[in-house]
Amino acid sequence: MLQQTAAEAEPGVSPRAPSVRASDRAYATLLEEIQSGALPPGTVLAEAEQAARLGVSRTPAREAIVRLVADGLVAQQSPRVTAVTDFDAADIRALFEVRRALEESSARLAALRGDPAVFAELASAFAGVRPESADEAAVDAYYALIARFDRALDAAVGNAYFTNALRTIRTHLARARRLARHNRERLQASVAEHRLIAEAIASGDPDLAAHATHVHLHHALTSILASIEDAPGDPTEGTP
Repeated sequence: MLQQTAAEAEPGVSPRAPSVRASDRAYATLLEEIQSGALPPGTVLAEAEQAARLGVSRTPAREAIVRLVADGLVAQQSPRVTAVTDFDAADIRALFEVRRALEESSARLAALRGDPAVFAELASAFAGVRPESADEAAVDAYYALIARFDRALDAAVGNAYFTNALRTIRTHLARARRLARHNRERLQASVAEHRLIAEAIASGDPDLAAHATHVHLHHALTSILASIEDAPGDPTEGTP
């Protein structure tokens, strides 16, 4: 007997949604906790302890930790100790060196290859967000819009090598972005910078797109480093 299809299923009974693998759930949770600072640098990720905390068996927990090691967010310090990696000012500067090279080139290529209508709509969307308000939801909406902009940029460039390299950068960038999350003045400026980048891409101006990206990254790096210097302790070491 053939397996029943979704269309032939019993009326009123929804087909079962595909389940998410336990290792994927564990990875997503640990990734978010590292990026948000809930698991600060130096935190030891004991396999058995994390398995119990996340409600999975040891095998999915081990697989999740191995993926985090591959991401560079976790390092094997000894055969029995795996810990969240450091993330200090030197790491942030190194990250932005690579980010600048990739994102400026990506913006330039998007201006040459992208759909102007897509980026014109994104420019309008940036004009409508207000992350400088005291509303945390507005900040979350802004970062969601940035993620949407990044996806459009990747699609416009159409180069898997760029996409894969930028995915790695963005994984670490989330740790840096949280340092400036509560700087409302900086967030307001960042909105205007992203809008200019989107407008330059929409207008098909590769030089302006690359230059606007360069200016944005310069200001972003300056703001993040200032946040570290102004903090009573290094915010990358310990819960922020």
